[in-house]
Amino acid sequence: MDRFLPIWILAAMASGLLLGRLVPGLSDGLGAIAVQGVSLPIAIGLLIMMYPILAKVRYARLDAVTRDIRTLVLSVILNWVIGPALMFALAWLLLPELPAYRTGLIIIGLARCIAMVIIWNDLACGDREAAAVLVAINSVFQVIAFGLLGWFYLSVLPGWLGLQQTRLDVSVARIAVSVGIFLGIPLVAGFLTRGVGERVRSRDWYENRFIPRIGPYALYGLLFTIVILFALQGGHIISRPLDVARIALPLLAYFVLMWGGGFVLGRAVGLPYERTTTLAFTAAGNNFELAIAVAIATFGVGSGQALAGVVGPLIEVPALLGLVHLSLALRRRYPSH
Repeated sequence: MDRFLPIWILAAMASGLLLGRLVPGLSDGLGAIAVQGVSLPIAIGLLIMMYPILAKVRYARLDAVTRDIRTLVLSVILNWVIGPALMFALAWLLLPELPAYRTGLIIIGLARCIAMVIIWNDLACGDREAAAVLVAINSVFQVIAFGLLGWFYLSVLPGWLGLQQTRLDVSVARIAVSVGIFLGIPLVAGFLTRGVGERVRSRDWYENRFIPRIGPYALYGLLFTIVILFALQGGHIISRPLDVARIALPLLAYFVLMWGGGFVLGRAVGLPYERTTTLAFTAAGNNFELAIAVAIATFGVGSGQALAGVVGPLIEVPALLGLVHLSLALRRRYPSH
């Protein structure tokens, strides 16, 4: 499954596009029931995708990550200082005459990843325990800082620079519920599964029998999510290809620069490959579930801001998959534990 993952992902993208075009009303049906502004099928796919990986985490080792101040500080700086500022700069530089798409991209830059980053990190053989800790930190910061940073980057900073200002209305409660659903549920399930499994059976049974059985479901969940995403947005992709291309350009630059910056910083401070990879992917990924929900709630389902949000994961999937392969290539020349 892992070896041919690029083929399966391309097939999932194509299948989603075909379903969206060939089945009348499918997009409306898939989007009719939503969880925090995210289609219920997508929410289910994300939960299925995250649970097996979080069940693999050895929670007893988390203290070793929390004592690694270098990783924690670099992650906070990359995610909450550099990331939003970089997306703001790319959006204004590459989409100066398209305010709706520009605003959608800035919202994406503010929503730090708590879902798909876990599977990219796992595929790249990163540090699972570090990923769990950094994602949890991002979740806390997201609840506290998302609204404040949205106000700063959409209203305050553009005003200082003489640029167009935008108002963003989003409640702390809405963000907290989104984080609780998309991270809290699979995290608690993974923690309880490991605790009960090791206590009732044994650690050897859990690691060598149970984990191999549930492991493939992470990739099944990823492929299912990709099919649904492309089925929902296939019409936009085909009918507005130039707009999608304009949105894709700053997103691609953002993914590469954030991942590269995380990798260079990790190596510069002497982190091993596993932790450097985790730092890079948690910096490059974004919480598109939250970005889409905020864009739809604030600007409407048919808005340019919402389109930018939904194009985000469609570009992220192939981009970060490529970065997974680049990470694995660099691993051969990088010192590990």
